[in-house]
Formats: sequence, structure tokens, C-alpha cells
Amino acid sequence: MRNHLASVLTTVNAPYSVQLDDAALANCLADLDLAKQHPGHISAFLGEVPPSQVEFAVVHHIPVPDLKTFAAAFSAWSGESYPLAA
Repeated sequence: MRNHLASVLTTVNAPYSVQLDDAALANCLADLDLAKQHPGHISAFLGEVPPSQVEFAVVHHIPVPDLKTFAAAFSAWSGESYPLAA
């Protein structure tokens, strides 16, 4: 994984004792039920790393329209708003 994408994990994992690797984060972005088990990580991904969100998804074979659909579903579940969910 490229260094700037590795910084995504640093941001997402910073406040949590449970650390997600890139594959685990990608799996969460493809599965809302799994994402609900890591709401802080996912919220950080959707809210704090906007410049790299799409590139991270593409590198992990998550189509951008699917990422946007996921963001909207996670937003509806969490009550938070995210740019990708618009």
C-alpha cells in the first residue's frame, strides 16, 4: 500500500486499541453489518480522510458508487453526515 494510503490507517486507528489493517477496513467498507462493529473507525474514515477515501477504495477494489452507497447507509445508521453520502 502506498505511504499516503497508510496514513489513512493511522488516522482511522489513532484513538482505538483495536487496530484495523487495510484489508479489515476494506471489508468493513463493503459490509454495513461489519462496519457497525467498528463505528468509530468507519466514522473517522468517512469524516476525517476525504482526500484519500476514493483512492483507498479503488486500491481495494471497492467501486466508487458502492462506496457512496455504503457512506449513505452508514450515515443513515449513525446519524452523522459525510460528504460521500450526499
